[in-house]
Amino acid sequence: MILADKIIELRKKSGMSQEELAEKLGVSRQSVSKWEGAQSTPDLNRILQLSQIFNVSTDTLLKDEAVLPDDTAPAVEAAVDTEPPLHKVSMEEANNFLAENRNRAVRTSIGVVLCIICAVPTILLDGTVKSKHLADVIGIPFMFILIAIAVTLFIISGSKMKKYEYLGKEGIDTEYGISGMVKEKKTNFEPKFIISIIAGVVMFILSFIPAILFDELFPDTVLSDVFPGAIFFVIVAAGVFLIVRASIIMGGYKKLLEEDNFARDKKAREKYASGAMSIYWCIVTAGYLGWSFLTFDWGRTWIVWPVAAVLSPVVNIIFSQKKN
Repeated sequence: MILADKIIELRKKSGMSQEELAEKLGVSRQSVSKWEGAQSTPDLNRILQLSQIFNVSTDTLLKDEAVLPDDTAPAVEAAVDTEPPLHKVSMEEANNFLAENRNRAVRTSIGVVLCIICAVPTILLDGTVKSKHLADVIGIPFMFILIAIAVTLFIISGSKMKKYEYLGKEGIDTEYGISGMVKEKKTNFEPKFIISIIAGVVMFILSFIPAILFDELFPDTVLSDVFPGAIFFVIVAAGVFLIVRASIIMGGYKKLLEEDNFARDKKAREKYASGAMSIYWCIVTAGYLGWSFLTFDWGRTWIVWPVAAVLSPVVNIIFSQKKN
């Protein structure tokens, strides 16, 4: 039996996870995973530590012909479960990912903005053009053009990032220097991230002010009936742009550092949630457009978006627990 298999059996018999063993040895869990996958070998000091932790001799660990004592054999052979090999990430690949992720952040943010403001032309035309038919003839096609552009941006972003999907699904082994480089970039970006989130939230709060002002300054006029709704969508879209762009960029750093939702033990659960969230937002969009076209009450149907945003974390949590 080779050293890798002995470490697996001894660790399992001791009831320790790879993370717990790594903590006792003062190494990363990636190192333990490599040892158990026979991708590398622990140095002499670690061998000595392993022998002390598992109460076996170094000869038992190092000699392939040496067998483990009966009292160290795992109670259930099927319980042995090692992590899959880690996906190696080079410095060049990490830099390419970060650059493409920034481009994705802009494309996706613009796409979301276009989806939000697609109703603005129809709202303005309905309130300013006497012929409702003419307003629909001009406004509705323009709306679909904006949505088509948004979908195109989403597809381009998805195709560009497809080769980096493993970062959110698999454990990674980054080349020397990558973690330090990414941490520095993340630290430098954090002030911008916080400002973007705060500015976005403030815009959501202030988006109702134009309606109040126009109603007070121009009561019972076209201005108070039309422009507040259009301005509301524009302000909300600007806030969403800031939040989505900043969140995607920050998410890129966290993927390479395997932090928060991209921690290795969470990735398996997150892949269920990501698919569910894609379906969820498709349903929300379809519901919004369906309700809006049936009623043409764009001044009220926008409520779908804030309600959906409030419910989205609940949906994400539910499907994140699916694997459990």
